[in-house]
Amino acid sequence: MSEQWSTALNPEIRHDGKTYRARVLGFERAANTWEGRIEFRDGSGHAITTGHETSQPDRKALEYWASGLEPVFLEGALQRALRVEKNGR
Repeated sequence: MSEQWSTALNPEIRHDGKTYRARVLGFERAANTWEGRIEFRDGSGHAITTGHETSQPDRKALEYWASGLEPVFLEGALQRALRVEKNGR
């Protein structure tokens, strides 16, 4: 079974009157590479997740990528996740 990893991100992201908390989800893939996605959860607990956001050569690189995410990137990622949810997966 492949390894998984996650970490909470700051700050909160606001959109259409809702506040979302974000976290990075990491999944080990074949050849020990890692895929990163971002999950957003609103105050009611409803979660939406982006598609593939990054590929990294190892978990340490994924953790480094996650540590550098800026609010403007997270706002864009939330927009992408909302679009996927609206249009179906």
